[in-house]
Amino acid sequence: MKWINLSQPLRAWPLGCVIGICGVLLGSHAVAASSGTPGFSLVKSLGGIDEYRLDSNGLQVLLMPDHSAPVVSFNVIYRVGSRNEVTGTTGATHLLEHLMFKGSEHYNPPAGNDIKVYLEKVGGEYNATTFLDRTHYFATVGRDALDGYVAIEADRMRNLWLHESDRQSEMTVVRNEFERGKNDPQSLLFEEVTAAAYQALPYHHSTIGWRSDIENVPIEKLREFYDTFYWPDNATIIVAGDIEPQAMLAMIRKYYGAYPQAPHPIPVMYTQEPEQTGARRIIVKKPGELGSIAIAHKTTNGLSPDQPALAVLDSILGGEGKDSRLYRALVDKGIALSASAQTTTYRDLNLHFMSADLAPNATHEQVEKAFLEQIELIKAQGVTSEEVERARHKYRADRAYRLDGTMSVVYELNEWVATGDWTQFVRFADAVQKVTPADVQRVAKTYLNEDQSTTGWFVPVAQSKQE
Repeated sequence: MKWINLSQPLRAWPLGCVIGICGVLLGSHAVAASSGTPGFSLVKSLGGIDEYRLDSNGLQVLLMPDHSAPVVSFNVIYRVGSRNEVTGTTGATHLLEHLMFKGSEHYNPPAGNDIKVYLEKVGGEYNATTFLDRTHYFATVGRDALDGYVAIEADRMRNLWLHESDRQSEMTVVRNEFERGKNDPQSLLFEEVTAAAYQALPYHHSTIGWRSDIENVPIEKLREFYDTFYWPDNATIIVAGDIEPQAMLAMIRKYYGAYPQAPHPIPVMYTQEPEQTGARRIIVKKPGELGSIAIAHKTTNGLSPDQPALAVLDSILGGEGKDSRLYRALVDKGIALSASAQTTTYRDLNLHFMSADLAPNATHEQVEKAFLEQIELIKAQGVTSEEVERARHKYRADRAYRLDGTMSVVYELNEWVATGDWTQFVRFADAVQKVTPADVQRVAKTYLNEDQSTTGWFVPVAQSKQE
């Protein structure tokens, strides 16, 4: 899951200008201007980040120069994730991500120049991730190895090999991932609560997909998925590190400029979640040692101005260590081993989660009652100015710590691109510092209501009862 909260930093990562929030906003709806590099328009700048558009095909490019070390993080985000899947193709985005490493027309294992061989030869760090709203491919390489990597990355945007033999082998790898997730009690509980909370939105199914779809999706469906979403105008390139902007733009145009825009409009996911008409409950019974509980409330979309106040609420509830309200109400009183609160930041409707692992001899009823009491206390009495100030201070400290290294900065920026507005990477930090106690009480009253809640209990059972 993706969180923007104050209790658990997203990642750990520095990039001078980003941390210092330097740079000048040209306008949140700035008119494109000349970039100084043929073929590109400068769209806007904020916090040391410059946004460009490749005029020929609409490719979005974000550049963040940082000359503190001779390395560069190069990242490609495709705005497609499990939210774009339907019954029969759940997990297709993730399976396709695996197949993206099997070779393309000009860079492949038979030729001895595929992406794995190249990046291992130059000592690059690379990987890819898939989530609800996006798929992300990335590598960090030495400055001198960048051109070779960009050439390979660009080739697989439109010239990917898709072979049935590769689908078969990677299907078994993905199926193993699926099975590991089912054996993790907390992961399974969050998955089941999420599935019960969302009825219509495709967030209902997890990114890994349903097992039957993983095993049976035809290679033709994966090709159709690739040919629908893997185009320049559905992608964002983020480059951070030891670069000269004009030279970097020229390299991107060299390798990506030959591709046209998608021949058809990228499909829009227009489904909306219907209003929830009452509390929902689920129970998950699997082998395990200790019980756990998760309560999810529907909130708002990831770009809502209420998100900073929800982040501060999460910090006050669960992010201040032994000073947090949930720690004092559950852990100090011996009914839970841990307790937390987080709000997701997806493109569409989000969930506010509170969760806890039960202490031995504690009951689910006790822990659920303690959670609900804390909610009602904040709704009735609000929070103090001191609690809000501690939360704001913690956010500043956590942000400075986690933005330590180009890849770390890029990874968090990547999530805001997926949510729909990269400038929130900078703006969100400013908005958190403006949250007031009244804002926190207001969002608690607005969203933490029983009728829009889904409560899940993980109840451990002996192995013999499952057989």
